[in-house]
Amino acid sequence: MSDDRVGIYFILLGMLFFSIQDVLVRQLSDYASLLQILFIRGIIGGFIIIFYLKLTNRRFSFSTSYPLLTISRVLLFFTGFLCFYFALGKMELAEATSLFFISPLFISILSKYIFKSEIGVYRICAIIVGFVGVLLIVKPNTDGFNKIALLPIFTALTYSVSMMIVKYTSEKDSVYQQMLHLYFGSVVLAFVAWLILPLIEFEPSLATNIEFLIRDWTIYNGSVLLMLLTVAVVGSAGMLLLTSAYRVGSPPVIAPFEYIILIFAIGNGFLFFREMPDMYSILGMLLIFGSGLFIFIREGAKKESVALKTSLRS
Repeated sequence: MSDDRVGIYFILLGMLFFSIQDVLVRQLSDYASLLQILFIRGIIGGFIIIFYLKLTNRRFSFSTSYPLLTISRVLLFFTGFLCFYFALGKMELAEATSLFFISPLFISILSKYIFKSEIGVYRICAIIVGFVGVLLIVKPNTDGFNKIALLPIFTALTYSVSMMIVKYTSEKDSVYQQMLHLYFGSVVLAFVAWLILPLIEFEPSLATNIEFLIRDWTIYNGSVLLMLLTVAVVGSAGMLLLTSAYRVGSPPVIAPFEYIILIFAIGNGFLFFREMPDMYSILGMLLIFGSGLFIFIREGAKKESVALKTSLRS
């Protein structure tokens, strides 16, 4: 079996795990605190990574050769995915997932200004098409639009900036070091936020809207506990699978298969929440998918692995 085929299998399974995680986060939005989810996910995920490294006789370390950049990346990931998971509790699964997948567009734009990468007219057109897809999903009009839709877009931006950092720090910090930084960084940040938020007085209407974020850390029953643990396990397994995929497979070949999660998101949205995107949203998803795929193809042809360098989900 070729390495690329193994990489594709890892991608597909990893995206399936992430789609399960997203469904569970959505269901937990009525029963648990988002900070609680990130705290438990960080602890369990970190120990799963350590166990995996021990099992495979790999060395692990919490140290970093780039402390300031590492702290910046941890903050970007935490705030970005805090926004994404919060959006999952308020938006349709497929729409939130699609909006996050504009990160290749942001990565291409940032790489031009940070790494002076050449972006030709074809990729510029792909970026424009992708953002047209965003507009079709967000549907801005004279009466306003769903501001929650900005959260997955913000996540895509923070993720893209963090990938610029990874491109630099990966010279000395291993991928597993960086994963441990993210997991245990989320534990610290979630705990600090848990300490600070009760000191803030929110207006009743706002408190109701952000209840998923500020809710007390309680476990109502065994089902909630099971979902919390499952989120941590499947999320960590998904990260390991995607990391392994990019270690064994060729990024230009395997990266496009990450978009399978859009199909999972549509199916899960309908199956679990009776959601079905309208025609504008479906067209927007297709444009985002097409533009991201085209950027992958162009990077592969030009041998410029920027958006292709790592997975799109974490």
